[in-house]
Amino acid sequence: MMRGDTKYYDTLGVSPDASDADIKKAYRKLAMQYHPDKNPDAGDKFKEISHAYETLSDPESRETYDRYGEDGPSGGFGFGGGMSQEEMFAQMFGGGGFFGMDDGFGGGPGGSRRPRSRRGEDISHNLNVTLEDLYNGKTTKLSLEKNVICGLCHGKGGKAGAVKKCTTCEGRGVKMVVRQIGPGMMQQMQVTCNTCDGEGQTIREKDRCKKCKGNKVVNEKKVMEIFIEKGMRHGEKIPMKGEADQQPGVDTGDVILVLNQKTHALFERSGADLSCKITISLVEALCGFSKILLTHLDGRGIHVEQPAGSVIKPGEVKKISGEGMPHFKRPIDKGDLYITFEVEFPKDGWATAASLKSLETLLPNRGPAPMEPELVDHCTLEEGDMEDYGAQTHTGNAYDSDDDDDAHGHGGPGVQCAQS
Repeated sequence: MMRGDTKYYDTLGVSPDASDADIKKAYRKLAMQYHPDKNPDAGDKFKEISHAYETLSDPESRETYDRYGEDGPSGGFGFGGGMSQEEMFAQMFGGGGFFGMDDGFGGGPGGSRRPRSRRGEDISHNLNVTLEDLYNGKTTKLSLEKNVICGLCHGKGGKAGAVKKCTTCEGRGVKMVVRQIGPGMMQQMQVTCNTCDGEGQTIREKDRCKKCKGNKVVNEKKVMEIFIEKGMRHGEKIPMKGEADQQPGVDTGDVILVLNQKTHALFERSGADLSCKITISLVEALCGFSKILLTHLDGRGIHVEQPAGSVIKPGEVKKISGEGMPHFKRPIDKGDLYITFEVEFPKDGWATAASLKSLETLLPNRGPAPMEPELVDHCTLEEGDMEDYGAQTHTGNAYDSDDDDDAHGHGGPGVQCAQS
């Protein structure tokens, strides 16, 4: 038996001939001293101690370490023995923590001991909502299928006494195997027990529960009542405590509902503020108005008076204070409503020339005429589309003269102007 590498023994402060009890006693003393709850700066030291103990406390891994040293036959020892540092510490101290703190190992005040509890996974679901739902609040129902503990066998999978601890893995659900990965090279690794499929228990087929078929849980549909509070937002999460899939011996996780707001036809939201676009006529923009401008998310009509002579320009933004979204948890307080006005102009030919002359007398003056240069081109305005902007590219030679273009008949397309 080789004793060349004694690093793990030195880490625990014991001799290579130490008994299992001595190793356990040494680890217990050092773990109490260097546990992160008591000594936050000793995290690396605690890992080294736990690593050493995990190797030396298992007869097979200790024998391998004694023979091959720290590198082992496969290039190193790791936390592969089926226990994490926390689980190993909990096993050593019976689930106790430090200073009355719940450190994840189950410690409580006054040195009390309780087993470390496992927790099932949370399940997330999207819940589609409208902006009206988030503005007004809503109570809705959601049907969800989930696994629940079998009521016939009470989650045991079979009749009383039928469930046995797996002898292959000793109830751990995993086992250690050593595989050859090359000439003279062995690898120790943890694999799921194939006898119990990782359950740690076995049940004879004839003793399995008739309802759950030995699965311990059955599928069940449950209808949950969901309350959407005023002011909630897109992406907000509503936890439904203990409504996830159930497993025997495991604290049930939560169902997390994630709000997914649908796009609204009129309003957009930013925080507690709302915005929208409203189109008014040219007459309303110039001469004012008194009318219901829009219907709000709660069905109320929003009446607005715009005084005559107070002109609203195209693209101008106005604000109505206190007509935005309710604040979450403070629904009596609301944000603001921002309105961008679009002005609808009349179509061509909407009035006679005489009417337009009369209208011109009411409108502001045209303004002074610009100074005219010596050369003036008379052009025509046409319909344009900015999608065509930049579509034309230059394909001629920079050294081609205008005379050459004229000679070949290429000098006239697209000309819309005439000089005077």
